[in-house]
Amino acid sequence: MTIPVSPPARRTASRAGVPRLVLCLVGAALLLVAAALASVMFGSMSTSAGDVLDVLSGDADAHLTTVVESRYPRTLLGVLAGACLAVCGTLMQGITRNPLAEPGLLGVNTGAAAGVVTATAFLGATGSSSAMWWALPGALVAGALVHLIGFSGASSSPVRLVLAGAVLTAVLMAYIQAVTLSRPQTFDNYRYWVVGALGGRDFDVLWSVLPFAATGLLIAVLVAPALNALALGDESATSLGANPAVTRALGWGAAVLLAAAATAAPGPIAFVGLAVPHVVRGLVGTDHRWQIALAALVGPVLLLAADVIGRVLLRPQELMVGVVTAFVGAPALLITLRRMKHSL
Repeated sequence: MTIPVSPPARRTASRAGVPRLVLCLVGAALLLVAAALASVMFGSMSTSAGDVLDVLSGDADAHLTTVVESRYPRTLLGVLAGACLAVCGTLMQGITRNPLAEPGLLGVNTGAAAGVVTATAFLGATGSSSAMWWALPGALVAGALVHLIGFSGASSSPVRLVLAGAVLTAVLMAYIQAVTLSRPQTFDNYRYWVVGALGGRDFDVLWSVLPFAATGLLIAVLVAPALNALALGDESATSLGANPAVTRALGWGAAVLLAAAATAAPGPIAFVGLAVPHVVRGLVGTDHRWQIALAALVGPVLLLAADVIGRVLLRPQELMVGVVTAFVGAPALLITLRRMKHSL
């Protein structure tokens, strides 16, 4: 069934102007190329753009080739995780109509963490690859439970979804603390993963989460027009040809897949899913089609920039990207709260 775009989305696109929207996409794409190049160039040993070109053309020596190529996995993982987190936050904020919705708020990150702790404590899992395989089902199960609680029955609502996420997060956090405090070895393995880092991951980790990320992104693109209709309310969305229950289920399923993929590989990374949707909404308006397209570009830019800052700030040591995004995202959260205060 074809779901029409809501009238507000058409007015927003008309008011913003298609040339401006395209310009935003092109500008974000150029910034992404620059961020990816910086991610390959900078590290404990800095290289130049010419060195990178020499490596790509095969003219570099073995040492330089090894240094540059070792940065490829973390760069591609940063692109994938940044896109997933940003689009996930856009979907969650659109579905719940909550400007503070993001994977950490709705229990997905905590579900992934619970999966890692369970595997480490009781199944002997160690290393980032093993953690990823248990974080992924943990995030998926947590997302399914939140959806089941929040959208079941006649009293289903976005507010109930947020409350379900908060309750599940509290329960899982209590479980995580109980296990990690009673098992020091589990805590040692968990504390590294929970900060969030792009380093130490290889291409196998990237390929493992790629199907989940690709599926989530595809569903997000397909459900975007229906989210425009859903923004008018359930009755108006139904009159426009949309099915609110199906739209929420598909949107939430896509968000959970994206959050699970982005959290399982690098670990929980805060604020990208919260801050990017607000930036994107300020640039392109309320049309979810443009929001999702731009978020998929802006998210990787923010994440790669944070990763580069973490690598050069304490060189030759490295500050994990999850720490940097928290410092960058905290001001964004404060700005969001001030805007919400003025809009009340």
